[in-house]
Amino acid sequence: MDRKRENFGSRLAVIMAMAGSAIGLGNIWRFPYMAGQYGGAAFIIVYVICSVFLALPIFLSESIIGRATQKSTFGAFRQLAPGTRWSSLGLLTVITPVIILSYYSVVGGWSIEYLIKSISDGFHSGSITDAASEFSQFSSSTGGPVLCHTVFLMGCAIVILGGVKKGIEKFSNITMPVLFMLMLMIMIYSIFLPGAGEGISYMLKPDFSKLTPTAVAAAMGQAFFSLSLGVGTILTYSSYVQKKEDIFVSGLGTAGFDLLFALIAGFAIMPAVFAAGLEPGAGPGLIFETLPYIFAQMSDVSPVISSIIAVIFFISITVAALSSAISMFEVGVAYLVEEHRVSRRKATLAIFSFAWILGIACSLSFGILGEFRISGMTIFSFCDTLTSNFLMTFGGLLFTVFVGWKMDSAIVRREFTNNGTLKFNSRIYPAVRFLVRYVAPIVIVTVFVTNLFL
Repeated sequence: MDRKRENFGSRLAVIMAMAGSAIGLGNIWRFPYMAGQYGGAAFIIVYVICSVFLALPIFLSESIIGRATQKSTFGAFRQLAPGTRWSSLGLLTVITPVIILSYYSVVGGWSIEYLIKSISDGFHSGSITDAASEFSQFSSSTGGPVLCHTVFLMGCAIVILGGVKKGIEKFSNITMPVLFMLMLMIMIYSIFLPGAGEGISYMLKPDFSKLTPTAVAAAMGQAFFSLSLGVGTILTYSSYVQKKEDIFVSGLGTAGFDLLFALIAGFAIMPAVFAAGLEPGAGPGLIFETLPYIFAQMSDVSPVISSIIAVIFFISITVAALSSAISMFEVGVAYLVEEHRVSRRKATLAIFSFAWILGIACSLSFGILGEFRISGMTIFSFCDTLTSNFLMTFGGLLFTVFVGWKMDSAIVRREFTNNGTLKFNSRIYPAVRFLVRYVAPIVIVTVFVTNLFL
């Protein structure tokens, strides 16, 4: 007999948990940088369109599969397509998030180190080169990054051990509102800094001349990756959603929270970057090199305010990283608990061990394993490229093709409309089905080809 399955307690809990999965480090550094690089408000408009016509159909596809079966990714495909290769392909969405968790926890560990530094020692004035050098020295060392990576994973494991209601739901319900409030505080402070106007213009001023095909593809990719699509996290969380909930509303709520947070993060970071007279940079360098330099400059004027803002910022970074990592952790745990009948404790230990070992290799690729290459890339870069550019997009394609073409259309309609009781959902169902069957797969292939050649 199947074990009694836990469910999220309310619609708000569903949205908070899924928003926690979606909101991560990419919202904080990647979205603001890309918005400015590709036309500001023009990019944001394209991003919103892509969220509706690309991200939301994939989100709904995962949600429909998860709630219809109330099973993990592998079990869901096995139930809906028994005796076919779909179930074995379901393993892809178990392996992918665990690989992501492995290297993501390395970056999460860096956020813990910088949170501790902001509390204990603070950031001291110097050049941007000094800040970059300090980060390089830390990330390329051995003991510190591995220890922080371990602590970060342990934090994820503690939440996962609590289960769905006492672990994931409780963590999300507390941390998501706090995360929004913290980022709002930083945003308010940032936009009133002298010289912040250029950063605000950087985010808001539409420049359609920069809206090239590459920019459109970037908006597609950002919409896709920002909601943690294609890796089974939404499917797994949806399997804990009660049948009475409206998955369309949950999807809109999650996408809305994700976009709102990305915009808040943009207005929290970019005005400060420009106020300091710096050019915005992409990647972790914006978080661990540029912003510590800005905090150091602030400390010359007001050490107390600088320390407070730095602590708030790195708490936000750590919480955002944890919320996303927890959702990836849960995919593997749910698979082991349901398919191999092991306890949640043993499943958590197994996923922790795999992610910990691979994560150590990823961390050391910045140092003593830096010369070890896979297809010309470090271990960290290889894992990132493999999952972000290929496995995630293939997973998204898998979900949309399955729901659009393989899955029983009666089940799809039933889950989307709650057996026809949701009248609005019933009216828009044909349009949603068209997006899932035709539009989303074409756009996903476009993103995949763009990643392949660029």
